[in-house]
Amino acid sequence: MTVIKRAVNMAGIAALMAVSGYVQAASWQDSLSSAASQLSQHNASDSNTSGLGSLLSSDARSLSAGSMHNAAGILQYCIKQKLVAATNTENIKNQLMSKLGLASQPEQKKPADYLQGVSGLLKTGEGKQVDLNAIGNSPLAEKVKTKACDIVLKQGVKFIS
Repeated sequence: MTVIKRAVNMAGIAALMAVSGYVQAASWQDSLSSAASQLSQHNASDSNTSGLGSLLSSDARSLSAGSMHNAAGILQYCIKQKLVAATNTENIKNQLMSKLGLASQPEQKKPADYLQGVSGLLKTGEGKQVDLNAIGNSPLAEKVKTKACDIVLKQGVKFIS
């Protein structure tokens, strides 16, 4: 009987050690996964910051609208987000929309470029897209948004002149 008890005890101890090893391995795996995730987020943040910095230091073409419809929409976005002085920008936007024939159109009939601009999607003259909402709200992102609004406002002024 004592031999059976010893065998059962040994089997129990072996099972506990196996479970303990499995739990410890799972714990290590969780720790490694967490560290990898944090590193990935840090690298994405660094990449986003360098991308914003390059947009901020680039020439006007990288933040200018590729179409006047998109420019009118971006101006509306800039007004809503309070990224520009509303009175002058609203006036320019209204003149631009009138010249483009958008002033009297119902919202659902306006061109896709305009509607995308209203939602913050700047389609540049270089064929790229800059989602002003997706770049975040950091001080650097706000500078990029303000620069984009200023450039598009100047485009609108040139177009209506």
